[in-house]
Amino acid sequence: MRRLLTGYAVSFNHRHCGHLFQNRFKSILCQEDLYLKELVCYIHLNPLRARIVAGLKDLSKFPYGGHSTLMGKLKRDFQDVDYVLQLIGDKVAQARRNYREYVRQRADLGRRPELVGGGLLKSSGGWGVLKAMSKARIHLKGDERILGDSDFVKAVLSEQKEQFERRYWLKAQGYDIDRVVKTVAEVLKKEPGVIWKPGNQPLRVKARSLVCFFAVRELGMSGTSVGKLPGLGRPAVSRAVARGKKLTQDMKLCIVE
Repeated sequence: MRRLLTGYAVSFNHRHCGHLFQNRFKSILCQEDLYLKELVCYIHLNPLRARIVAGLKDLSKFPYGGHSTLMGKLKRDFQDVDYVLQLIGDKVAQARRNYREYVRQRADLGRRPELVGGGLLKSSGGWGVLKAMSKARIHLKGDERILGDSDFVKAVLSEQKEQFERRYWLKAQGYDIDRVVKTVAEVLKKEPGVIWKPGNQPLRVKARSLVCFFAVRELGMSGTSVGKLPGLGRPAVSRAVARGKKLTQDMKLCIVE
C-alpha cells in the first residue's frame, strides 16, 4: 500500500501541483460489533464533509467512494458489499434502506476523532489508569491503532504486550534466525545449508516457509531482513509466512518452546 500510494501521489502531484493524500496509510483494528458500521459510514461521508458532493443524493452517485456501491448504484468486484450489508439487515433491499437512513442521521456530525483513534494508552496516563477506568466502567474509544471499548482495547494491547515480551525472552534464550534454521532442518531431516539454496523443490519450499514463519511471527524479524538471506522480496516472504503458518498448524509443530 505504501508503494502504491507514494508512487501514485508523486505522479499526481507532478501533474496537478497539489497534495493527493493528507497522511500516511494506516490500518485500524476495529471491534466489529460496536464500531464497524459507524466506521464504514464515517469513511463514506468523507466526500460530503469535504464538500466534493452537494448532498446525500449526489453521494449515492459519487464514483470515487464506496457509498455508491453499497447503495447499488455502481458495481465493484473488489468491494465486499454483502459483508457490510449483513450487519444492517437480513435482506439486501431492507439493509440498503436501513443504511441510507443510518448515513442520513450522521451526515451533519462532522469530524469524529473517536473514529480515527483517540490515543487511549497515551491520553489515559498508562496501564494503571486504563485498568482503573475499565473497573469504573469508563469506556474510551481506543488508541490510534485500535477502535473499540476499553475492555477490547485492553485485551488487544495485553496480547500484543505478551508477544512483545515473548520475543525478548526468546532472544535472551539465544534464539535467532540461525537457530531456527537449524531446528527446522532437524525436523525435516535436511542439512541447514540446503534451506537457503535456490530451487523450488517441495521440501526446500516447505523448510523456507517454516523458517520465514517463525522468524517473522516468533522472533519479530521484518520481512525485508528475512528475505535478504535467501534473496527473496517482501511479497515472497509474506507468502512464505502464510504457507509456514498453515504448515505449522497442520504439522502441530512448535520450533521454539
